[in-house]
Amino acid sequence: MISWIQRYFQRHFAIIFVLVLAAMAIPLVVVFAPSSGIGQGGQDVATRNVFGYNLGSQEDQARLFGDANLSATLQLGYSGMDSDQLQQYALQRAAAIELAKQLNLPASSKAEVADYIKGLRAFSTPEGGFDTQRYNAFRDSLKAGGRYSEADVSRIIAADVRVDKVRQLLAGPGYVLDADVVTQLKRIGTTWTLGLATINYSDFKPSITATNEQLAKFFSDNTFRYEIGPRVSVSYVKFPAADYSARISVTEDELKALFAAAPGRYKLPAKDDKTPAKVAGADDFALVRDQVEANLRLAKARQLATKAASDISLAIYESKLANDPATLASFLSAHQVKEVLLNPFTQAAGPAELNNSADVTTAAFKLDGERFYSDAVPVIDGAVVLFWKDTLPPRTPLMSEVQYMVSTDYMENEKRKLFVELGRRAKSLLETRLKAGTDLATAAKAVSDTVATPIEAKMLTPFSAANPPTEDDFSYYNTLDNLEQGGVSDMIITREKGVMVYAAGKKLPDLTKANPQYETTRNQIAAVTARMGANKILEEMVERELKKSEPKLD
Repeated sequence: MISWIQRYFQRHFAIIFVLVLAAMAIPLVVVFAPSSGIGQGGQDVATRNVFGYNLGSQEDQARLFGDANLSATLQLGYSGMDSDQLQQYALQRAAAIELAKQLNLPASSKAEVADYIKGLRAFSTPEGGFDTQRYNAFRDSLKAGGRYSEADVSRIIAADVRVDKVRQLLAGPGYVLDADVVTQLKRIGTTWTLGLATINYSDFKPSITATNEQLAKFFSDNTFRYEIGPRVSVSYVKFPAADYSARISVTEDELKALFAAAPGRYKLPAKDDKTPAKVAGADDFALVRDQVEANLRLAKARQLATKAASDISLAIYESKLANDPATLASFLSAHQVKEVLLNPFTQAAGPAELNNSADVTTAAFKLDGERFYSDAVPVIDGAVVLFWKDTLPPRTPLMSEVQYMVSTDYMENEKRKLFVELGRRAKSLLETRLKAGTDLATAAKAVSDTVATPIEAKMLTPFSAANPPTEDDFSYYNTLDNLEQGGVSDMIITREKGVMVYAAGKKLPDLTKANPQYETTRNQIAAVTARMGANKILEEMVERELKKSEPKLD
């Protein structure tokens, strides 16, 4: 998966990196959990110096985490760190830079920086070489302006060179046991000949009945599934887009521009009822002009409807209207709009009368007794303004209210249990026949007849973990560490199917030091172990620095 992501971002690098840099033009503010003691709210934040950065300052936070974000992006070849990962990386990077200063490591030379750049994944080809075109595209994107200049990037990369030197010093040679090398060689070098016996979940149709007592117990044990969350009761006034359609005018240039932006939104007229409509192409404007005009008129009418709804909301604000039903009714009557009450709804479901609109739901749950009216909320056919009536607490329904859901869930739960039991039985039967010398296809057919459920069988082309097959998913790989030749795995169950893995063949690689891969594998493991050691030291430095600068409690 990681390799696929890297290849994807490499192929689309020029566009993606411009977008990454554009996003970085917005000051980066990292929000920490309260337990970290970093960046806690309030205007008067105490100074907290960590490796030369004041974490109480948004400016220093932006510099620390902005530099780290670009550093990680250049090294990974894509921007994929979440806030927790970025926080950890940024602080460890700052610790390594501070340690470089303490050790008096020399500044990075131009030659070192140039060599380092050639090894960055952001500038590498799919084969791993240096891509000059990609590097030049990156430099051109810097010249277009944004948060980072070429000087900033040079400073960040030069610092990363020193960070690498520190990590190498901390890492040491790396500690590796011969047993670790053998285990890894087995894992990546073993050639497997596997068979897959698959049972589709949809083909499994057991007969399940449920008594009232069983349903009642299931409901009692799973009450949390059926709890109805908080509901809000609101009314609304609507401004239909249709009321403003007579005021709309459109030009041919507007229509052509709208069509050119996304021709694929429109479908060509079907020749007959049996022929599926085709998507319009760039030259089909005349054939779908009516659709384009209808879309543009609706969009403009919705804008006018939203403007009218905004005017009502603003008028309520300016008149300082009290949250009183009689006062609100009088106000709305004076503005010739009609208030309609919605049935109470939850955040999960939304109001059915307004097509379960997520925008309406979000706006409604922001209201309360003080802020009792919303801003204009666009809906499919216009816009609305909402008025809060009440917020209802969560409640547990009676079983009679959710009888159908309980029955459906119980049946599904029982089917899953029976499916697991089917897998155990099928594995045992299949293993017995295979050990007796029956081939997989014949054995699967016999077991299928016995358990009265279809079982599909197929053999895979021999492969190793280093060169896995491409036609199947990877769900069965986790079984290989504990699977011996001739064995059958427990059934691996997903939502759609259950798979039993048959190890028809297992050929181990050469596990002695004569294998050229032995020393290579040892070095790879040593590098990983060394990096882990370096990371641990930097983690401890970060912890000590954060502890040292913790705010003192009164």
